[in-house]
Formats: sequence, structure tokens, C-alpha cells
Amino acid sequence: MRKSYGDPIAEDLRFVVKSVVGEENFIDMQPNRSNNYCCGGGGGFLQSGFKEKRLEFGKLKHNQVMNTGANYCIAGCHNCHAQIHELTEHYNGGYHVTHLWTLICLSLGVLGENEREYLGPDLKEVAVYGA
Repeated sequence: MRKSYGDPIAEDLRFVVKSVVGEENFIDMQPNRSNNYCCGGGGGFLQSGFKEKRLEFGKLKHNQVMNTGANYCIAGCHNCHAQIHELTEHYNGGYHVTHLWTLICLSLGVLGENEREYLGPDLKEVAVYGA
């Protein structure tokens, strides 16, 4: 999607993310939009069995995330989420990787307690009622 639909789709997603997390909390990667770097997990590479090569290729994305200084990286698809999550663990990045839908549900107050696995301690208890 990053290259096939280009910047108009990227702008739509940026609008959603900024609406959910607040524009003041949005940190852009460089390069971005349709020129953003691939995480290295798509196209079947995540399941290919070439883990070391995948992690080596993914270091480009890991460094890109680290250069933002952000505490969270938002992934739009499951392959990206799995790859970037493995990258932060492998390279000791310290950032959290969360699905876009997780943040959308959190912002709406409908994220279940059992759907908070990838949130850091700063967000795990947000809008959790009862207990």
C-alpha cells in the first residue's frame, strides 16, 4: 500500500493517527509517506525462514524508528507489527509497537482489557473501568 496508492492514502492515515493520538503526539519518520522504508516483514518474508536476513534488512526500519525518539511505533498491518515488534526486541529498541486499530479502539473507550498486550504502562490502564 505504501507505494501502490501513494501519498493520498498516506495523508488519510496521518489524519486518522493524529485524530487518535493528538497532533502534538505525532512524530514523523524520515523519509515518510510513499518514500517511507519497508519494515522487511511483508511479502511472505516474515514466514520465509530467513530470520537473520529479515532482521538485518529490518535494521533500516528499526533505525528509522529510533531516530524519531518516539515511545510507540504504530503499525497498520499484522506483518509490520510482528516484524517491528521483533526488531525492537532484537535490537533492544525500547519502543512499543501497537496496531493502529488498538489505538482507535483505545481512543473510543472500547478497547478490552485482554487487548492491551502491546501497550506500555502509560496506556495499559487508560479507560479501563470496573475491577
